Formats: sequence, structure tokens, C-alpha cells
Amino acid sequence: MPRPRNDTFLRALLREPVPYTPIWIMRQAGRYLPEYNQTRARAGSFLALCRDPDLATEVTLQPLSRYALDAAIVFSDILTIPDAMGLGLYFVDGEGPRFERPLRDESAIRNLAPPDPTGPLRYVLDAVAQVRRSLRDELPLIGFSGSPFTLACYMVEGRGGTDFATLKSMLYNEPSLLHAILAVNARAVAAYLNAQIEHGAQAVMLFDTWGGILTSSAYEEFSLGYMREVLSALPQRYGGERIPTIVFTKGGGLWLERIAASGCDALGLDWTIDIGAARMRVGNRVALQGNLDPAILLSSPATIEKHANAILQAFGHGSGHVFNLGHGVSQFTPTNHVEALVRAVHTASPPYHV
Repeated sequence: MPRPRNDTFLRALLREPVPYTPIWIMRQAGRYLPEYNQTRARAGSFLALCRDPDLATEVTLQPLSRYALDAAIVFSDILTIPDAMGLGLYFVDGEGPRFERPLRDESAIRNLAPPDPTGPLRYVLDAVAQVRRSLRDELPLIGFSGSPFTLACYMVEGRGGTDFATLKSMLYNEPSLLHAILAVNARAVAAYLNAQIEHGAQAVMLFDTWGGILTSSAYEEFSLGYMREVLSALPQRYGGERIPTIVFTKGGGLWLERIAASGCDALGLDWTIDIGAARMRVGNRVALQGNLDPAILLSSPATIEKHANAILQAFGHGSGHVFNLGHGVSQFTPTNHVEALVRAVHTASPPYHV
């Protein structure tokens, strides 16, 4: 498995010397791109788009045709695993994902089993392989999964965007049931990410979107502990090359040191954290990824450049920084504003690497 010709992203994750700070953007293939909306309309629905490897490949590559990004991330959804477990994923326009059969009783939870990634999740693996071939070793490909805890939030609540009262009731009143779900999820996520690596992913990322809703002790017990299990089950090398791992807990700024000690290579930051302070806290243990507020992309090219420069300056000299947003790009972002961000990072960052 040769490294891509532009391996700046991979080297930065491993804290190796780089000529500039690499950049990719969470949700970089998404609704802010007119070409994405056209492809999604052809697919008929978001789920149909995810489940068609040809179309998933098409939208994965779309932002790379517009912008000089330093990595591709396969187009998929974090809820593919619980869907493959039979919970019945569907989407409501304007309201996001729902499950027909959320986990509410002990019998359903005890019958839960990790899906074989080569079975009901084959379409994701086919997309990974197809994107990897299409990249022709020009750029690295990122695979990903939701964290065991974030998946459990949707699986118990049956939807996102709630106060997680049902999930937290289970956590406090029947923690053994939640642990049962998380144990299955950890095995499922590890198998899923390993399969993505085997099919061509050159780095993998855990999206712990809802870990930040927990208390400090609950985060350790119900989120971070299971992400450690996943990380320990992933290969450090595949095909002779290192496979870097990224952990991103939205709202996890209080626990940076613990996340840095989890076994990951890089730590994703949301926009609430000063990246310079984060670097001081974690030292040289991990690389950092982040962390522009996505709302800044709604401002102006000059403002975007100013804030990008401020983040580069806050991180300072040396490798170990992958520029990204603190969460996904907004669907209302003008496309030329993303171009302004990529250009600003590539133009302003080289002096920090000499």
C-alpha cells in the first residue's frame, strides 16, 4: 500500500515534518456544493446516495475537483452500523435521521449483534475501494465511523437532536443495558474500520459527536473506554504503511489529556478550544486537527483569512497540525468561501514549517 503522492495529511497526523499545514473539511462533500445536490437528486434520497457505491464515489470526489484539499473522506453516514443491525434507518426532511425500532427493552438489547461488514455494509466497502482506485494514489483516503457511544445515542433515542433523556435514564437506572449496547457497538465499529482499512482507507476517524453531553466520569466509562477498545483492535500498520487514527469528541475540551492517552494518533478539536492551549496540554503525544468555527465560513473571504491565520499562529511552529473546521461545514456556506479558506491555509502556513 504505497503512500499517496501528496501525503502531507498522513505525515502531519504522525507529526512528521511537512512543508505546509494540510487541510480537509468535515462534511466536505455536502449540501453547500451544487453538484452534490444534483447527484443527490439523481439518487432520489440521501440513503440511496449512500448505498450506491458509484454515486458515493462521485460525491466523494466532487470537492477535490473544486479545492486543493489534502485528503478525501469516503461519503457515507455514521448510522450505517445500527441500520445494518436491523433498527430501520430512515430520514425525515428537515429533521434528520430516525430509527423505526429504537432499543427500549432488554430482550432487543440482549439480541443485538455486530453486523458482518462484508454483508449488509458491503456498499460502504465497495465505495471505499472505488474511491481509492479513483484517487490514483494522488491523495489519502479517510475512513470513519461513529463512536460506540454516539451510535448508542441514536439507537436508544431513535433520533438525534433530543435532550437524550431516554439514553441518560438508561445510563443512570440500568447501566448494564447501556454497557451491553456499547460492547456490541465497539466490536462492530472495530470490525467496520478494519474492513475499511482492508479496502483502501489510509487513515480512520471516530466521530464521537455526543460524548460531550456526559459528565466527566460518565465520559470515561461510557464513551472513551469503548473508543480505547476500538483503537486497540485496529492495526497500526497495513500493507507496510502506518494507518493513523483520529478521535473527535465534540464538546470534549475538558478531557483532552485523557483522549490523547487513548491510543489515537490525532485529536480533533471543536471551535470552543484554543488550539495553542490544547497543544500545550497534550504536548507531543498526538497531532491536533481543527478547529475553525464553521460559522466563520458564512462571513467574508477577508474574515476567513484572518481567523485561519489566527489558528495557524496559535498552533505555532512545527508539524502535528491538520487544519479543519470544529464541526461540519454548513449547507449555507458559499463555495468561494471554502476556496478562500483552503488558499489561506496553504499560503500562510509554510513559514510555520521551516
